[in-house]
Amino acid sequence: MEKMKDKQPSRFTLFFENFANQITWVSGKPVSFLVALGFVFVWAITGPLFKFSDTWQLVINTVTSIVTFLMVFLIQQSQNKDSQAIQLKLNEVVAALKGASNRLINIEDLSDEELKVLKSYYNQLSDIAEKEESIMEAHSLEDARENQKVKEQADFKPQ
Repeated sequence: MEKMKDKQPSRFTLFFENFANQITWVSGKPVSFLVALGFVFVWAITGPLFKFSDTWQLVINTVTSIVTFLMVFLIQQSQNKDSQAIQLKLNEVVAALKGASNRLINIEDLSDEELKVLKSYYNQLSDIAEKEESIMEAHSLEDARENQKVKEQADFKPQ
């Protein structure tokens, strides 16, 4: 097996990853919601002081637009990293399981049409599994088809 190259990410990449992770973590806390709710409450209370002026309305619109715009990128960074980590873990599971099809490794690189074809095969597997007497049976698609053929040929009948 080839050694993985020790490619170091740039300082900016490391900073951005760390920053995005921290902001995503903090923004997911209940206290962050309460702080945001507090800002909206203060803004609403100050409405009469500013006679509900256009400037008063512009402040909340501008702030929320900027925060939302920036949060999209920060949260997407965290989602991309999490998604990639999960995909790699799933690839490892598929590679490690004896009966698993290695064709599923890097399945995320397939086109939508290829995924639809593969999904139809797994729908067939689901149909076959529904005919099983035990819900504890698990097979790859190839195993399931072979098992189904054997059962049909033997004409299994419950005893």
